[in-house]
Amino acid sequence: MQLLPLEWIIVLVSIAVSFLPAILLARPAGTSTAEFFTSGRAAPWWLIGVSMVATTFSTDTPNLVTNFVREKGVANNWQWWAFLLTGMATVFFYARLWRRSGMLTDLEFYEIRYAGKAATFVRGFRSVYLGLFFNCVIIASVNLAAAKIASVMLGWPMLKTLSICAVLNIAFAATSGLWGVLVTDFIQFGIAMTGAVSAAVYALKQPEVGGLAGLVAKVDPKTLNLLPDFGNWPMTLSVLVVPLTVQWWSVWYPGAEPGGGSYIAQRILAAKSERDALAGTLFFNVAHYALRSWPWIIVALASTLVYPQLSDIARTFPHVDPKLIGHDMAYPAMLRFLPPGLMGLMVAGMLAAYVSTISTQLNWGTSYLVHDFYRRFLKPGSPERHYVLVGRLVTALLMLVAGAITFVLDTARASFELMLSVGAGTGLIYLLRWFWWRINAWSEIAAMMSSFAVAVAFFVAGKLGHPVPGHIALLATVATTTVVWVTVTFLTPPTDPVTLTNFYRLTRPAGPGWRAIRESTGLPASGDSLSQSLLGWVLGCCFVYAALFGAGSFLYGRVPQGLMWLGLFLASGIGLLRILPRIWVGESEVAKGR
Repeated sequence: MQLLPLEWIIVLVSIAVSFLPAILLARPAGTSTAEFFTSGRAAPWWLIGVSMVATTFSTDTPNLVTNFVREKGVANNWQWWAFLLTGMATVFFYARLWRRSGMLTDLEFYEIRYAGKAATFVRGFRSVYLGLFFNCVIIASVNLAAAKIASVMLGWPMLKTLSICAVLNIAFAATSGLWGVLVTDFIQFGIAMTGAVSAAVYALKQPEVGGLAGLVAKVDPKTLNLLPDFGNWPMTLSVLVVPLTVQWWSVWYPGAEPGGGSYIAQRILAAKSERDALAGTLFFNVAHYALRSWPWIIVALASTLVYPQLSDIARTFPHVDPKLIGHDMAYPAMLRFLPPGLMGLMVAGMLAAYVSTISTQLNWGTSYLVHDFYRRFLKPGSPERHYVLVGRLVTALLMLVAGAITFVLDTARASFELMLSVGAGTGLIYLLRWFWWRINAWSEIAAMMSSFAVAVAFFVAGKLGHPVPGHIALLATVATTTVVWVTVTFLTPPTDPVTLTNFYRLTRPAGPGWRAIRESTGLPASGDSLSQSLLGWVLGCCFVYAALFGAGSFLYGRVPQGLMWLGLFLASGIGLLRILPRIWVGESEVAKGR
């Protein structure tokens, strides 16, 4: 495929529009690390919500969804749909606590919640581990998707694609800080969503597909089903049962961290109030799961009719490196059917999604390396402008390292599974540490070390010819890690009372887990209500799943089923509207008690 001059103009205009906020906001971003990394804690809910959605609207996400659908059908998406449970828990249990803490990065948590050398070690270790190594793997997986798209649509080799992308992202992320990222995300989300819907519409127009009716009639019903085939128990266990019962709370995955974290916590910390933090995170979860899924799924389903085999993709695009051919490449392969003009808009949309994700990852990773490592351990007490300058240099370094890692990744699914395996087993501690005073820094060290050791053991076993199914490995890792960290928790002394008291006074978590601290200090109970948070979590999950499956039912032409989901959608929506004002009242009570 070759873009016409008009389409290149559309792409260039899109880049210019996206870079305008970076230029306008460069000066305020350079005044302090608070402005550069958290936008001065003044962002409204709609801006942080759209920014979260835009960040997860990366170039690798539609490729990943296509990979899932082509391999095991639509139901295979439960591997990420299950993370809605995590996201809604962040909305109703954790978003207000994060914002209430007043931190600059979520890694500050370790020296606010814990004390001593162990707490210092965890903060320093995770700043490098997450900010450099883990973050670069995430960026590399997005780079890989961009390289595959550019190879199909533009005929560019990987090195050329990565070089151009590196220049764009370094120039943008190093200049604008989080304010520029937030505003640009808002613009780029509209461009990317328009492109995704256009791709779905023109995929349905292909003769092999024959519209929605043709798609539903021609695709295997097992591929269309929203639930896996329960007659195939191993698949059902790996795709549905384990994600819904274990994976959602046990695995640390960027964008769906148990208890919040990474760039989600960064957006929450940038909110101007607790109410904005909760509302923005709620909007993100609704849009992330309910709004975007079906345009991607429709293209993926259509691709099974246009390119039934991988050999069909390779034959259609002979110039593409054979090493890049995989089921995830079917998504960019379907974009060749877009008409002139819309092709340019789609390229602009994919570029917008890519820049939005990478700029966030760079800003987030840099905040860890500069604020939580360089400033904390190497050079404390320097002027704010010095740390901003170092942040801009680190931004460039991260992009270069991630570019090198891109060459060793194979597919979007492989990247997804790699990140799941590395973060497996640690999620429970991230959920409980806010609500149970007895957890200490050694608990977290034990969880990280045991999870990593078990993941390495399974990796080595696979390399030696003894692979273990992913869901079995996950269950074994979760069980081992949980036993280890709980044992270590009771074998090591608790955090000192002064630190625990200060943390409780600052964040006021609800529930019985802090009763011992309240009774020993005379501090009042929290104004938050765990029962109301639990009800909000249930209603939020019902609301989003009803929207997701209701839309799918109507698209499939299953009207009675769609009406059932519509009823649940309306009922849960009304419930949310009733519960949210009560939560706002609880927020006011906490503020009075501090």
